[in-house]
Amino acid sequence: MFRVLVSDSISEEGLAPLQKSEHIEIVQKHVTEVEDRLHEFDALLVRSATKVTEELLSKMPNLKIVGRAGVGVDNIDVDAATKHGVVVINAPNGNTISTAEHTFAMMASLVRHIPQAHISVKSREWNRSVFVGTELHGKHLGVIGFGRIGSEVAKRARAFGMKVHVYDPFLTKERAEKLGVSVCTLDEVLAVSDIITVHTPLTKETKGLLGEKNLAKTKKGVYLINCARGGIIDEQALVKFLKNGHVAGAALDVFEQEPPGDHPLLSLDNVIVTPHLGASTVEAQLNVATQVAEEVLQFLEGKPVTSSINLPTLSKDIYEKIQSFYNLAKKMGMIASQYMNVPVQEVTVTYAGTVADLETTYITRSLLAGFLKPRVASTVNEVNAAMIAKERGITFGEKFSNETHGYANCISFTVHGEQNTFTIKGTHIPNYGDRIVHLNGFAIDFAPEGYLLYIEHQDRPGMIGKVGNVLGEHQVNIATMQVGRQQAGGKAIMMLSLDKPLDDALLETLSKIEDIETVKKLEV
Repeated sequence: MFRVLVSDSISEEGLAPLQKSEHIEIVQKHVTEVEDRLHEFDALLVRSATKVTEELLSKMPNLKIVGRAGVGVDNIDVDAATKHGVVVINAPNGNTISTAEHTFAMMASLVRHIPQAHISVKSREWNRSVFVGTELHGKHLGVIGFGRIGSEVAKRARAFGMKVHVYDPFLTKERAEKLGVSVCTLDEVLAVSDIITVHTPLTKETKGLLGEKNLAKTKKGVYLINCARGGIIDEQALVKFLKNGHVAGAALDVFEQEPPGDHPLLSLDNVIVTPHLGASTVEAQLNVATQVAEEVLQFLEGKPVTSSINLPTLSKDIYEKIQSFYNLAKKMGMIASQYMNVPVQEVTVTYAGTVADLETTYITRSLLAGFLKPRVASTVNEVNAAMIAKERGITFGEKFSNETHGYANCISFTVHGEQNTFTIKGTHIPNYGDRIVHLNGFAIDFAPEGYLLYIEHQDRPGMIGKVGNVLGEHQVNIATMQVGRQQAGGKAIMMLSLDKPLDDALLETLSKIEDIETVKKLEV
């Protein structure tokens, strides 16, 4: 008999898969109401109210799995759960259709002024000429972020006769052609689109993505939609562009702060808003509850689960043995992803030395998760990374080698894009830490952490000084610097560790230094 604690409100219909089992006992009470019984439970089901912390996990020594009836897992300490040997699952597909439909409803409502017309008629007015709208048919729709939701929005747009232009660094031409959309750079999407909708995760790279600089690149009269995450569109910049008429209107389901309070956007007539309703349908709420209940039942019956956020069936012993390489691999994936900010078709990881004798499956998945996470709107993790890679047309594989490059262990990661290839090699040295020892054809040695600046340049006297002077003038302190070259006077690289991140203007200044060919900021 397994005991399942349902700490947040979940409908009886959503719990049906568990209720039908003769081997499951369900207790529907908040964790605070069963403090003295927490040690009895094998599974915990939550929505967003219950916080699954290290403290709570330590009080539940028999806990095997936590199920989140929803997509986000912000209320669950996933790292702590992994260390306690507890699997965390969610329902990544449950609200895809709901959010896509809400996005399209917002889009249609915005261009046809439906909310404003509704209020007008309710006020006993009949001003047809005031609410002349715009057709969706024939319009150019820009989709920024092409995961599950972005793809569903594109399908609906094509059915309306719209031309869809997509910006997504991982979208291959082959997949784009299959879905009938065109692959574009961000600048191309901004320039050509009559309507722009965002469907990316909120990360350091996407926060303020549609800010003053990029909004200025859009068509005059563009419409903007955000049903993804608050903060992707810079709200203060949006107010400015709405007031000056450059942006014709905006439809927002999300805000940087929720509820938004007395926000200036709410006073503008060309803005329509909803209170984060993307996943708020009867079907979506039931779907996520049912999916999680089915997954928990599968797990408790000893069957594999498909929506795990961490490492399923990973014992503490194995986790301790692979932890160092697991962390190194994720860092390598993040660096490769930021460097290869282009469509990718294939990735390969090669193990050599002592790491090759371990359970490398989880290490590979950690690397994939690190590679995919910066550009994928949905939750990406060590378990679903392979599935997400497949969905995006990326093939991956493991290899084993005897070539350790002089180290006790070595992990090599090669990324094949449509135009170029990138290789990174790393090692873990006990009592010293993670090191990157080879980068894109150059031998080098640096710690993959913090704010990094990568520069490719011609090997000329004074190059290091020129870079140092520019950074010094902008009050950016260099913590460490490593250099590498293939031959004197040829191509060379620098990797600098900095005390703070660089802004785009400073990167542009560095790129203008003579003999510098590539400048990239990396964060790990």
